[in-house]
Amino acid sequence: MAHSGHWPTCATTQYASAAGRATPDTGEGRAVHDVLDPDSDRGRVYRSLVGHPREPVGRLAARTGLGETAVRAVLKELAAADIVMTTDAGDGEESWEALPPTQVVEALLQRDAALWTALRQAGTELEKLYRFARRDAGHYGALEVVEDAARVLAVSRQLQQSACHQLRTIDVPPYSGTVDHYLGQEVLQRERMAAGVVYRTIYHGSAFDDPIAGPNMARMIEAGEQARTLDDPPMKLAIVDSELAVVTLAADDHPGVVSLLVRPSSLFRALSNVFESLWRLAVPVSATGIGTQIDARDRQILTLMASGATDDAIARRLGMGRRTVVRRVSVLLARLGATTRFQAGVQAGRRGWL
Repeated sequence: MAHSGHWPTCATTQYASAAGRATPDTGEGRAVHDVLDPDSDRGRVYRSLVGHPREPVGRLAARTGLGETAVRAVLKELAAADIVMTTDAGDGEESWEALPPTQVVEALLQRDAALWTALRQAGTELEKLYRFARRDAGHYGALEVVEDAARVLAVSRQLQQSACHQLRTIDVPPYSGTVDHYLGQEVLQRERMAAGVVYRTIYHGSAFDDPIAGPNMARMIEAGEQARTLDDPPMKLAIVDSELAVVTLAADDHPGVVSLLVRPSSLFRALSNVFESLWRLAVPVSATGIGTQIDARDRQILTLMASGATDDAIARRLGMGRRTVVRRVSVLLARLGATTRFQAGVQAGRRGWL
């Protein structure tokens, strides 16, 4: 199913038009919005009055190149918008004066602010109606299903391109992407990280052993990705900022996968909480030492660490100096991307070092 187009974006939303009560397209509304434009009729009349106070209609027409009928019509609109006013020239002839430009600009800003407030209120009301109507029809408004295989891959790319702050991902098998797919993913991820987007990824423990996903993981971690591993994460998940989550599942009635797009809702919050809970449980991974082996002495140290032995106990057991043990333990923790001895033991076990 093709995406409806409501992707989160870092760009400022642009409003094409206002409806109903927000701002009717009256002469007053138009006057406020183009009176500072020197190329518009209203702009020419107002600027002429700014530079030549208390001008009669005839002189305004001569200065602006507009007919007197057109000038009178513009002055009427500007007066209705509190931008100009009539004055007494002393000879019985009606003349016109411009109100201060700062006052005009302030009026413009206030009316724009009222417009945006009305637009947001209208949008909120319509959103409520939209969701209510779809719940009545048996649909969950925050959810969209994408079934086409090409669209599933496109969704992943759109997710990353739309991220402003961070992308949280749980990556689980099967790793079905081609080499070209992973290389393209690396290019895009490097671009987004260079733009300041933080990548936090939880990998399945088997990712180390995959001939394509494993090297990709190592390169991305080296490039700055924050990565952790779990033995068996429950789902494939991606969350962009606080705007959109995508759950990818095996299809029930045909080969391949489907993606569920989840927008801000109670379901979205639940998925976000799931990721954060799993992130706390997962073991950190570093690029250093991925896919490498260790010597027999370090394996003995890791085995004793995993059993709960202290540095002093390891030193006595292996006949080593305590300072040497402390130094080698520190190096092993760094290679494993671990902050605790327990995490180091788990990581070492996953890599087959024990």
